[in-house]
Amino acid sequence: MSTFPDYATLQVALHGAHVLQVTLHRPDVLNALGTQMGHDLLDLWRRIDAVPGELRCVVLTGSGERAFCAGGDLKERNGMTVDAWRAQHELFERAFMAQMECQLPIIAAVNGVAYGGGCEIVAACDFVYAAAAARFALTEVKLGIMPGGGGTQNLARAVGERRAKELILTGRAFSAEEAHAWGLVNRVCGDVADLMAQVLATAQAIAANAPLSVRQAKRSIHYGLQADLLTGYRFEIEAYNRLVNTEDRLEGVRAFNEKRPPQWKGR
Repeated sequence: MSTFPDYATLQVALHGAHVLQVTLHRPDVLNALGTQMGHDLLDLWRRIDAVPGELRCVVLTGSGERAFCAGGDLKERNGMTVDAWRAQHELFERAFMAQMECQLPIIAAVNGVAYGGGCEIVAACDFVYAAAAARFALTEVKLGIMPGGGGTQNLARAVGERRAKELILTGRAFSAEEAHAWGLVNRVCGDVADLMAQVLATAQAIAANAPLSVRQAKRSIHYGLQADLLTGYRFEIEAYNRLVNTEDRLEGVRAFNEKRPPQWKGR
């Protein structure tokens, strides 16, 4: 797998050989997104994408039971010059894009509040599980700014244009159950322990599948939805054909016929 430095704002831990749990870890400020976390997240996503090694799935959560991420660190931003603000935001932009471009599936495990940039980190994941007490909001218009971490794009794609406009333009908070009903959240769990148990079980189920197949399927969905149907289907076929001449394709068919679990090699 990729090797990681000792991040100041993140904790990383393996669950088995193939699942990586990443925890946003600034509990004293509800895991708020500051400059150092921006650097750490950008480095993390780039390392995972460049050299995934044995990794097959990532679970992203927050430290503690109160917050996934409370959004941008407004104490750090207080008094920032315009140039410093823009430089920090460019860093955040690169981190968000690296997350969205990561070849491995990323599951958000929302353990508490996910506001502002925290909600955008959630929306940039491939899919989302949430504790029952979790709450979400994109509150930027209350601060004289607007979502700038993909929020206007990813939320609208998840919940639809009209719902996204309502939530972003009012800046109001919404519950895990509402997020589930509208399409942002895939599953509402109980407490944080139940959330993590269910998320890790799903991550392990993904990790048990052929890794190249999972990555190609993710790419096909992600990029295909940005095109018309026929162009998306052409992309799907290109992604499919890259799997035909792989050892894993041969192993999958062989294991099925031999009635045994496949041994994936990722090649």
